[in-house]
Amino acid sequence: MTTNNLHSTKMLSRAAMGIGGATLCLMLGACADKRGGPIPYDVTLGAPDAPKLVPLESSYRIAPMDTLGIKVFKMPDLSGDYEVDLMGQISMPLIGSVLAADLTPDELHDKLAQKLGAKYLEHPDVSVAIKSSTRRNLTVDGAVNHSGSFPINGPTTLLQAVATAGGATTDANPHRIAIFRQVGGKRQAASFDLVAIRRGEAVDPPVYAGDIIIIDGSSIKALQKQIFQNLPLFSIFKPF
Repeated sequence: MTTNNLHSTKMLSRAAMGIGGATLCLMLGACADKRGGPIPYDVTLGAPDAPKLVPLESSYRIAPMDTLGIKVFKMPDLSGDYEVDLMGQISMPLIGSVLAADLTPDELHDKLAQKLGAKYLEHPDVSVAIKSSTRRNLTVDGAVNHSGSFPINGPTTLLQAVATAGGATTDANPHRIAIFRQVGGKRQAASFDLVAIRRGEAVDPPVYAGDIIIIDGSSIKALQKQIFQNLPLFSIFKPF
């Protein structure tokens, strides 16, 4: 094969690979960071419900992303710390997913005792404690360097909140950031484009204690990915 023919063959091979890669991108629907998903962009979320300053041990109502300390007497495999997920549920051995959000610790205690006592334990001795509360902190999760709950000290914006969490990771999609907020007793959500905010093309929205901020990215948790991809449009600004 001549040098010219070999060169032409390599060029055709590279072109074919490029076409194949483009086709694969279209099939997968996501080869580059971009906006997307069912959560609406550039909307104005209302101010959050005023926090109710009550003792966590009494009438406090459990919120998504809270951490609960659950103990079942003489059952170490069931005892431990449980994080309430974004859908307001915890997952325990034997009984699976249990809706915990908006229950008091006593109400969740009764629910767990009933479920455990129905099939597995006789007169189960269960205790539920709040180990960390997101209602009194701002939670940043997803594709950030230091996810967690952070105290709010004065007016705070989305950019500042992301910076508090150590900034976005290298695999983050800064075009897709969701804020979840409790307004009027209902869970609400809106999407924001961090790139547009940094360029001054969009407003840097205020954030509040109790907000949950999730940054999209290739390595985020399965539940977070599911919410970004599958949260029905009709459920936006309605309970979910």
